[in-house]
Amino acid sequence: MKILLPLIIFTCSILLSGASYAQNTPEKKITIRLDSARFDDFVKQVESQTGYYFYYEKSRFDSLTLDLNAKDLSIREVLDQVFKGSEFEYAIDAQKRIYITHGQRIITQLTPGLFDPDRAGDNDSIAYVGPESDVREKLLSTAESKIHDIGIKKHRITPGNSTITGYVRNAVTGEPVIGAAVFINSPSIGVTTDALGLYALTIPRGKQLIRIKSTGMRETQRQVVLYSDGKLDIEMRESVIALKEVSVKAGMDKNVVGTQMGTVKLTIKNLKQVPTVFGETDLLRTVLTLPGIKSVGENSTGLNVRGGSTDQNLIQYNDAVIYNPSHLFGFFSAFNPDVLKDVELYKSTIPSKFGGRLSSVLDINSRDGNKKKFVASGGIGLVTGRLTLEGPLIKDKTSFLLGGRSTYSNWVIKALDNENYNKSSASFYDVNLHVSHEINEKNSLFLTGYVSDDRFKLYGDTLYTYQNQLGSLKWKHTFNSRLYGVLTASHSKYQYAMGAAGLPLNSFDLKFNINQSNFKADLSYQLNPKHTLEFGLSTIYYKLHPGSFQPKGAESLIIPDELEAEQATESALYLEDKWEVSPRLSISAGIRYSFFQYLGPKNVNKYLPGFPIEYIYQEGVEKYDAGKKIKSYGGPEYRASIRYSVFDNLSLKVSYNTLRQYIHLLTNTMTVSPTDIWKLSDPYIKPQIGDQISLGLYRNFRGNKVEVSLEGYYKNIQNFLDYKGGDSLIMNHNIEAAVLNTKAKAYGIEFMIKKMTGKLNGWLGYTYARTLLRAVDRDSPDAPNNGNFYPSNYDKPHDFTMISNYRFSHRFSLSLNLTYSTGRPYTPPIGKYIIDGAQRVYYADRNQFRIPDYYRMDLAMNIEGNHRIKKLAHSSWTLAVYNVLGRKNPTSVYFQTVAGKVNGYQLSIFGQPIPTITYNFRF
Repeated sequence: MKILLPLIIFTCSILLSGASYAQNTPEKKITIRLDSARFDDFVKQVESQTGYYFYYEKSRFDSLTLDLNAKDLSIREVLDQVFKGSEFEYAIDAQKRIYITHGQRIITQLTPGLFDPDRAGDNDSIAYVGPESDVREKLLSTAESKIHDIGIKKHRITPGNSTITGYVRNAVTGEPVIGAAVFINSPSIGVTTDALGLYALTIPRGKQLIRIKSTGMRETQRQVVLYSDGKLDIEMRESVIALKEVSVKAGMDKNVVGTQMGTVKLTIKNLKQVPTVFGETDLLRTVLTLPGIKSVGENSTGLNVRGGSTDQNLIQYNDAVIYNPSHLFGFFSAFNPDVLKDVELYKSTIPSKFGGRLSSVLDINSRDGNKKKFVASGGIGLVTGRLTLEGPLIKDKTSFLLGGRSTYSNWVIKALDNENYNKSSASFYDVNLHVSHEINEKNSLFLTGYVSDDRFKLYGDTLYTYQNQLGSLKWKHTFNSRLYGVLTASHSKYQYAMGAAGLPLNSFDLKFNINQSNFKADLSYQLNPKHTLEFGLSTIYYKLHPGSFQPKGAESLIIPDELEAEQATESALYLEDKWEVSPRLSISAGIRYSFFQYLGPKNVNKYLPGFPIEYIYQEGVEKYDAGKKIKSYGGPEYRASIRYSVFDNLSLKVSYNTLRQYIHLLTNTMTVSPTDIWKLSDPYIKPQIGDQISLGLYRNFRGNKVEVSLEGYYKNIQNFLDYKGGDSLIMNHNIEAAVLNTKAKAYGIEFMIKKMTGKLNGWLGYTYARTLLRAVDRDSPDAPNNGNFYPSNYDKPHDFTMISNYRFSHRFSLSLNLTYSTGRPYTPPIGKYIIDGAQRVYYADRNQFRIPDYYRMDLAMNIEGNHRIKKLAHSSWTLAVYNVLGRKNPTSVYFQTVAGKVNGYQLSIFGQPIPTITYNFRF
């Protein structure tokens, strides 16, 4: 020891003296003159004049040009001049190596005081931070390099586990990071953040290295010494890339290690890579490119998920239900992409907290708004424009997000030469408002409002209007490190109106609306590291006005008519346990019990006992007073899924679900129409009940960069509603006599391969699926196809989609999309006959023929702004061509009788290429 101590002192003295000499050595001055030169030319000149060498990623500098006039300057003065005001950073070490980075900086010296002799270990490492002038980057570097004490500090750490809770937030905007993976490697324990960015990680006490990953964010880590339960908030920075992508994942291996099946998560980073008609970035159009999800027509955003009808999808925006998710005949979705943050689709394993629909849940969340500074963004397309404002009301505590979108299509229509078109009109707008407020560490409030309005009049004098209005208020409370809850109150309203005033004698107004008020409480409790319990309750109150038909104007001869209002309640309790049996085996099991009551006041039609429910057998009505129970339904719903990992990158999953749906959409049109009618279950129209079993195989390749999945499913549906031929669904006082109770079965196989990293990325999906219906009363004269199974209106067995993006540089990318599907079924006339001297048309069995197959190719180029230092706004352009081949894909086939002859026609929505250009900006 006597020899060792002088030796250490001597060695340190030599090192310090060497460092001092190096610092005192004068640097060589540089003289460089460049005019619009490439960055590589600048590097070559510096390296030729000095002993410095550059290290950088060349692809990040492929579009950077320099104008430089430096005379007798040091290397640091030259670099400061080159990168002033940009996001590029440099660091120089003692060996004259210059490291150039984008958005982060390498510090070549250890943080002072990093090595605490009481706690230093193998995990202590050099820190990586961003711009040195940015205080927040310094804090992030310190947070990564320092050691955090969690819990009540003790002299001796007791064995066992404790729980760390906290929020993961975006360091720049202050918004929560949803779906971030928070984990340790040894032992392998991890969790993901919820919709509000909260995590609860139970790990062994002692020193641990916690890693945090999330799609689109820069990976970070925290070194902790865990003494007992405690709190640790984490900030992450975005991974800055010029090319914005659509990411269909939350974690690189979540598809393999998670118990969820049929779940797709979309994080919104400007959906430019999926070209759409009119160039409007569209969430629902992207969802339709995924396996197992179809639509009946080119102009429809209605989703048919695994054989389900469009009304079997629960679509909610910040926990408030939206009934019509489209604008302008379905050409645009109702969601402004600039305000969206996170979208999750469940089509197989639906969590127990969701209910009321049979096929899928589309859970859409908006961003909270920037809590650090005011930001504006927007875009201008051929027929639409949008603008979004966001910023702090109280810095780091309260933020707002206000987005608006509208169309100027009326200006385009009026400019057309054809009188049949320029006398038409079509317009829409939507407005989003979201306010988030952090009361304290344990309490947060979130307020959302949304309104939309559509108006269109085509060819004639009939004006169609429909509106969505919804709002939600959420309160999140953290009870302790293991238990937290969210209380949500929401209200949704959807209404439509149709009016005609061209002929005064026949002028009318037709109106419909539905209101839904909802309250729910969702709680999560981490029992131990292997068990997480989720439980809660919900209740819904429905108020529905099925229709009002009134004369318009004093001259109208229309007879007034109004259907009685309907009201009902739907309540539910649920409990779900997520159990990690072992690293290879995980089980998720839950039960939900739902209960529905159809309430008065109401006059209920009565029919002769033992006879079919037909108009001719009605024998009167039975009157029920306000609040009186007319009919009740209910029952358990089971949810279960099992995941077994054969290898680290290969897993098998199986799931089983039962669901109940108490509200129905009555329609006899092929696509979603604003005049479709929502109907509550009543004594004659029973709830739909579905059960589905699924089996899946999941495999990742190339370090989780390539995901491959194969899923098969079989689904049964009871009390599925179809319509009787010749009946009207609008203003029908005996609606139960106009619908047909059927049994449905759906089955299929879905294949998908995804690669979301690298220059070439995208996904390819193929689906084989069938959806068949059969009347419950097979002997009824109204039973289609003689009581045998027949295809549903949206049965399309084969569906293939390829979404591909190629990034040439950080400024230019090209997207090519291909889609093919089997034509949907239709029912043609196949003969004529005469009854009582009148000619009648004889139709084939229902849906036994198909329209021609559908295929389409789209092309788009995204051009990002240049890398100039001083810019008013960061901008991009999207140039796209929809339907490049000009294919006249028939949307529907219809028939008309003219002069005793039946003529058939095909209707195509887009029969030629549609070029678009869109400008996007962000201040």
